[in-house]
Amino acid sequence: MQRFRIGIVGTGFGAIAHLPALQKHSRFDVVALASPKSAARVAKERGVPHAFTSCAEMLDGVELDAVTVASPPFAHHDDVLAALAARKHVLCEKPFALNVAQAQAMCDAAAAAGTASGIVHEFRFIPELQALHELARNGHLGEIRDIEVTLLRSSLRREELRTRSWWFEKKCGGGFAGAILSHLIDQADWLAGRAPQRSSGLLRTANPQRHDEKGEFTTDVDDGAAALLLYEGGAFARVCADGTVPVESITVAVHGEQRTGVASGTSFDDLSLYAVSDTGTDELTCTPPVYAKRADLGANVPMLMELYDQFAHAIDGEANVLPTFEDGLTTQRVLAAVGYGV
Repeated sequence: MQRFRIGIVGTGFGAIAHLPALQKHSRFDVVALASPKSAARVAKERGVPHAFTSCAEMLDGVELDAVTVASPPFAHHDDVLAALAARKHVLCEKPFALNVAQAQAMCDAAAAAGTASGIVHEFRFIPELQALHELARNGHLGEIRDIEVTLLRSSLRREELRTRSWWFEKKCGGGFAGAILSHLIDQADWLAGRAPQRSSGLLRTANPQRHDEKGEFTTDVDDGAAALLLYEGGAFARVCADGTVPVESITVAVHGEQRTGVASGTSFDDLSLYAVSDTGTDELTCTPPVYAKRADLGANVPMLMELYDQFAHAIDGEANVLPTFEDGLTTQRVLAAVGYGV
């Protein structure tokens, strides 16, 4: 079975999660990293043969089959277009782009390139959420009427020490909407099985004054975001992400006319699944993740490895369930309706 030479752009989440997932995957060889400042150091530490300061430099300097774009959001557009122009297969982190126009341009470029492309929505590959998706799509819950996706975090409370970076600048694509709400919108659309007909929402900055080791600084990004989506057939979704509360909680619920399916827990890798009807509540047991033993490398690694399974199928031209650039464009449109983007 063919192995693919892949390069990773970005040494933040790219090094924390994508690199260990790919280094343990049977279909990929990580041959290069690209980052303006830290690629050489990380490559040496992690046994990657080549390091470059940019995606363009990497594309010119080493032979690749595929590229993972895990650079900050403000760099996605240029990095993805460069990789597609070189006819590489491309996987791009979310948020897909800074605005709808960029997202559309990347979709058009992917169609013209004819290579495999996808978005990193790894949370689709959590067993409890895959089971909930099956319950929603196979009619077990009855006609779907309401979808609820809520994530609560404490990481952006006023007293939390957070280092200033691009993440706290709206013009760079920072904020909770891009980082978290994008995942939750994708979950809602995936569970509904379609793109929304209408969407609206809002962003909120409860704590514009923050502090880090250097002192006080001001941020213009959101620390909470919410969206309301309406789908053909009468279903709607309520999606909310808030980083300023003292609890760690995730709820993903699909309410049908016959039953409700609910996955809930403290984090995406610690969910329990329940089916609720007028006769009672049953807890459902799910098969462990395919790559559960790789969780010691990071909570996101097992689900990313399943995502890369689908990326490999897409490259091979086989049937797959890889989240698509078109899915990313759909999410970008909802983010724009909420107020995210420049």
